Amino acid sequence: MLYPLKMNPIYKEAIWGGEKLRKVFGKAIPSCHTGESWEIACHQNGMSLVANGELEGKSLKEVLDIYGEEALGTEIWKRKYGKFPLLVKIIDASDKLSVQVHPQDEYAKIHEGDLGKTEMWIVLDAKPDAKLIYGLKAGISKKDFEIAIEEGSLEDVLNYVDVKKGDVFFIPAGTVHAIGEGILIAEIQQNSDTTYRVYDWNRTDDNGNSRELHIKKALDVISFSNLAGKEKVVGKLVKEGKNTRNYLISCEYFSTELLEIHTESKESLNGERFNLLIFIEGEGSLEYKNGYISFKAGDSFFIPASIGDYFIVGPAKVIKTYIE
Repeated sequence: MLYPLKMNPIYKEAIWGGEKLRKVFGKAIPSCHTGESWEIACHQNGMSLVANGELEGKSLKEVLDIYGEEALGTEIWKRKYGKFPLLVKIIDASDKLSVQVHPQDEYAKIHEGDLGKTEMWIVLDAKPDAKLIYGLKAGISKKDFEIAIEEGSLEDVLNYVDVKKGDVFFIPAGTVHAIGEGILIAEIQQNSDTTYRVYDWNRTDDNGNSRELHIKKALDVISFSNLAGKEKVVGKLVKEGKNTRNYLISCEYFSTELLEIHTESKESLNGERFNLLIFIEGEGSLEYKNGYISFKAGDSFFIPASIGDYFIVGPAKVIKTYIE
């Protein structure tokens, strides 16, 4: 019988990473340059293992191979994605990330043998003067962008956005972006690890080597539509007694809600689709028909489609993700 599966994260070190995953969530990171915690992952570059119950130690892929439709849900199963469709991360940008872009599905399939990468960010923490890059300044054309790369003036054509805790961003594939320094975010994305770097702030590693750039591929996929002024997602906030539910994103790849729970919240699954949960504040328990499982901030769960009704008993703040 399936149950809420707590997932062990995979840590990724990076030149721009830091220590906030340990300081904020108590995670056992491998170094002071840990950039990413892949919370729920079923990708060749990172595979989450179950941390609780009788399936402890099995990979998410093994669970899905065994339980298939029961885990994913009838609606998701019949779509035959070919692999688990989502990847959930927490990212600690102690320094700024490269200026980058992700490809759309068709391009990624042809050139990388992978999915495209549409994603979203929820800012969990940000230093007072934090900024990130979202798209380009109004009116910048492909030619302008190419000239800026050639002349070394790319920083002048980027759209900089002030960031604070609680901000939400939706980043469709093709959007130029970069997380700035001093920002901790939760990221929900298509299950892809394809990134095309355009610019890396002239950084080098300890051996004096620059990271690889992917200018040609990036120029193939960048969208030059004007996004200035449209960066942040507001969502639709609904009160449920003392609780609130903010419907943030609903796109073809994922839907995301942010729940603020004072006592408990009833969530219902009817066997059609799974849920993914990332607890970002608080502690409590997940209660379902056969038992309960404790959680704390920083824990992530795969909730199988067949579980029926379950209750999140808080107080807690949780990001809930599913596919419509």
